Order: sequence, then C-alpha cells, then structure tokens
Amino acid sequence: MRLYGAVALGGFRRYTTYRVATAAGVFTNTVFGVIVAYTYIALWEQRPHLGGYDQSQALTFVWVSQALLMTVNLFGGGFADELVERIRTGDIAIDLYRPVDLQMWWLAADLGRALFHFLGRGVIPLAFGALVFDLALPGEAVTWLAFVLAVLFAVVVSFALRFLVALTAFWLLDGAGVTSLVSIAGLFFSGMLLPLNAFPGLLGEVARALPWSALLQIPADVLMGRHRGVGLLGAYGFQLGWAAALLGAGRLLQNAAVRRVVVQGG
Repeated sequence: MRLYGAVALGGFRRYTTYRVATAAGVFTNTVFGVIVAYTYIALWEQRPHLGGYDQSQALTFVWVSQALLMTVNLFGGGFADELVERIRTGDIAIDLYRPVDLQMWWLAADLGRALFHFLGRGVIPLAFGALVFDLALPGEAVTWLAFVLAVLFAVVVSFALRFLVALTAFWLLDGAGVTSLVSIAGLFFSGMLLPLNAFPGLLGEVARALPWSALLQIPADVLMGRHRGVGLLGAYGFQLGWAAALLGAGRLLQNAAVRRVVVQGG
C-alpha cells in the first residue's frame, strides 16, 4: 500500500507543475459557472420547483458541478489518454512486467490527480459562487465530510469508467472514438447540462440509474442535505455498487487483454 500511496503523491505533484493551466482552468470554470448560473436563474423563475429544487439549490448544483468538473474528469483524458498511447505503441508491455497491479497503479495516480483538481480547481469556483449567489450550502461540518466522501466515491467510479474505455485500445488500437462517445454520454447523464432530477419520466429514471449520476448528482445532493441517514447510506451504496461493478469489469477486461497483447506495427 505504501507503493500506491507514493504513486498517488506523484500524481498530485505532477499536476502542481501546471500552474498557468490551473489558473486558466479556474478562470474558465468560474466564467462558465456564471453563465450557467444566470441561465438557471431564468429557467427557475419560470419553473420555481423544477426537479424538486428551489432556485438556491439549483444554483448550488451549478457551482458544485463546476467545482467537480475536473475532479471527476468528466471530459475524459488524463491517465486514459496516456494508457491508450502506451497500448498503441507497445510500451504497455513494460507496465505489465512491473511487480505491481496495472489497475491499482493507475487508480492511485488518478486519485492523486483528483485531489489536486479538487483543491486547485474546485475550491475557488465554489467559493466565488457562494460569494456572488445565494447558495444552499450546509453549516454543519459533518455534511461537508459526507460530501467529501461522496466525491471520493465519484472519483473511483469515474476512474473505473475511463479505465474500461482505455482498455478497448487493446482491440481497437485507438480509443478516440469510444472516448468521445463515453464523454458525450457522461456530459448528458451526469447532470452537467441539467440536474438529473429535472429529467422527466422514464428518461429521468434511466439517467439516475446509470453510473454517471454518481459523479455529480449524488455529491451535489449530499452537500445540499438531500441524502441523510438511511438515504445517505443508499447514495453511498449506489456509488460503491457501480464502482465495484465497473472495477470488476475492468479487471476481467484487463485479464483478457493481457492474454492477447497486440502491439501495433510489430
């Protein structure tokens, strides 16, 4: 475990070197958050209780989403692109020879990345939103701790999804198409465009049952106190259930890939 802790620390330190990119990302998230916030204000003035949210809760969802956008790596990239490239070039063979587990290695590195983005790109936009808009943020420390735990589980679900996508490169040799499709699905079904509670009928039920709802919707609702007691345990159970299922699927796909490593061009 000490090895994976060192890998996670290395993942964190790696992203601390991109200070200009981080500052630009904070600015972009903040500006985009303002645009979406005023769009939500106009929408909720017409539909005051859309999705069971009042306007303050809807605005909170906006800024939590902006705070977690890079933490859960909603648009893909990161380790997945690197892993796809290593598969394509054949460098993955070196990784497979290491006396460490491939999945755990990349998970540890991604947890370090996520922690950096949570602190470096998440805190400032959320604080700005709280200063400029009327947000439904909790006053109890225990609710914030519950939120942090929900974010941790969200990162693991996100990693498991991206790891599965990256492993398709063993057969496709280029994961760009699958990555794009999954990113589009994640953008829609995570609640980034609109809270999943606002989706009507069967579409809403399906969207809330998919793994992407564990990335933004559940952490936001936990922060707003919409999951408490048994409901909070149910929300965690949903996230952990998808994490276990996706990590298990990734393990099976990894084992299958190791048995038939394909090196492009040789």
